[in-house]
Amino acid sequence: MTVRLDTFAVTIAQLNPTMGDVEGNAAQARAARVQAKSDGADLVLFPELFIAGYPPEDLVQKPAFQAACRAAIESLARETEDGGPAMLVGTPWVEEGRLYNACALLDGGRIASLRFKCNLPNYGVFDEKRLFSRGPAAGPMTVRGVRIGVPICEDIWLEESEDYENVVETLAETGAEIILVPNGSPYARDKNDVRLSVAVARVTESGLPLVYLNQVGGQDELVFDGASFALNGDLSLAAQLPAFEESIVTLRFGRNGDDWRCTGPIAELPEGDKADYAACVLGLRDYVAKNGFPGVLLGISGGIDSALCAAIAVDALGVDQVHGVMLPYRYTAPHSIADAGELAGHLGIRYEVLPIAEAVTGFETILSGIFKNLPPDITEENLQARTRGTLLMAISNKTGLMVVTTGNKSEMSVGYATLYGDMNGGFNPIKDIYKTQVFRLARLRNSWKPDGALGPAGEVIPPDIITRPPTAELRENQRDEDALPPYEVLDPILERLVEREEPLDQIIAAGFDRETVTRIDHLLNVAEYKRRQAAPGVKVTPRNFGRDRRYPITNRFRDKGEPLPAADEALVSRGSTASIDAFEG
Repeated sequence: MTVRLDTFAVTIAQLNPTMGDVEGNAAQARAARVQAKSDGADLVLFPELFIAGYPPEDLVQKPAFQAACRAAIESLARETEDGGPAMLVGTPWVEEGRLYNACALLDGGRIASLRFKCNLPNYGVFDEKRLFSRGPAAGPMTVRGVRIGVPICEDIWLEESEDYENVVETLAETGAEIILVPNGSPYARDKNDVRLSVAVARVTESGLPLVYLNQVGGQDELVFDGASFALNGDLSLAAQLPAFEESIVTLRFGRNGDDWRCTGPIAELPEGDKADYAACVLGLRDYVAKNGFPGVLLGISGGIDSALCAAIAVDALGVDQVHGVMLPYRYTAPHSIADAGELAGHLGIRYEVLPIAEAVTGFETILSGIFKNLPPDITEENLQARTRGTLLMAISNKTGLMVVTTGNKSEMSVGYATLYGDMNGGFNPIKDIYKTQVFRLARLRNSWKPDGALGPAGEVIPPDIITRPPTAELRENQRDEDALPPYEVLDPILERLVEREEPLDQIIAAGFDRETVTRIDHLLNVAEYKRRQAAPGVKVTPRNFGRDRRYPITNRFRDKGEPLPAADEALVSRGSTASIDAFEG
């Protein structure tokens, strides 16, 4: 008996597109095809909507943008007349007046076939039902004699229901031999395990090998981690690409009878805090580079948040593109100034000390008439923060450097931040990192740095910054815990309120103090107007502020697990911000 052995080579291009840079993204596709041709590949696979960038949001509704994407696809199609590898390229596509999230097969000098995304996600960070028309659950494409199924991202994520079709099942029933899935799947903690379980379910149902290709890179708040992989029909891991970096790999399938099998490289993936740190680095790097900033500027206070952000910035951009400024006032402790200088020295960045007493005094003098007979309060504390924000923005205007803002998720949750003060800035790499994790990441960075990081190895954050109790230093002997519960108590409550949306009674039943839970829920609700004005920042949790959690600013609903204190409710009813400003550290 003669066994028929066939081969099929697929180059998977885990690349970093730039939103709206149609020509640049097409150039990346051409370069990947050159490499694929030298590898003897039959086909090159690109991520979801690669030619446009993902997610394009309302940009994709612009007719000129649609036309530019189509022209790029047609140009790439003509180039395949050379007999080299075919290409599967994600692109927006208008057909009969309808806009689709599409994947175009380019081969033989033409657009040989098109597939449209069938299941459109409309949850979390996704908003595709508003933008795209739903495509049919079509059969496989034929590439060099092999029947290829091409479900697009969400097409593999959910099983068949009233609103979703099992696209992979349809492909298997109509003769597909290999499943190739282009994706735009943003990073979130433990997301790789979720993706793998989804892919395993589809392979189990179909018995077909599956290649999961994800894009890599930062796009505004979202970070795409790549981490593409391939599974054989027996569920064995055939290939694993690295996370948080571009990678072009050619997978070689061999067929014995009706079964296809491939082998490829297996990269080790970072997990947990290491993955979160790498996501923060990549998110900041791409935000700065893709928006054309020459570098970044940040205030270094001697505290742990700004120290961690400085380390992330150097790892992302290198020492030459990071400028640190210490802005001390009368409440700034000498050891804070010393720690800030030591941090800057360890990182090797440009660093300056600009005392702000003269500026604060000037503002107080100007306001002295209006404030006559009014006792000092939180206003004077916030004036310090806003003076610092003004000076950082002035340096930014003069130099073109983008201000990195450094508030963590705990502070963003309860409003422990000053509008137009420490909230000033263009991007925040730790916006989705709770304070307790800030401490963990600082310790982690002193013993490890991610692959590709541009900062120095070893201990970069002085230990005293990590061990000293956190303080805003806006008044004498101030500590964060004067206004807030300890972060070891606060953060688990916030995680239950923000990520899980748990009712107050359920949180209290889990062992948390009723008064504390009720107060934190109140602060979370009334700080919404601040978060709406905050800079964008890297998403690392399953539910970040902004793209995931979108609450109205004007909102009178409260969980009835415990009534709000009468005084606070009265303040909210009048629209006062006094109860919020009390936490503007």
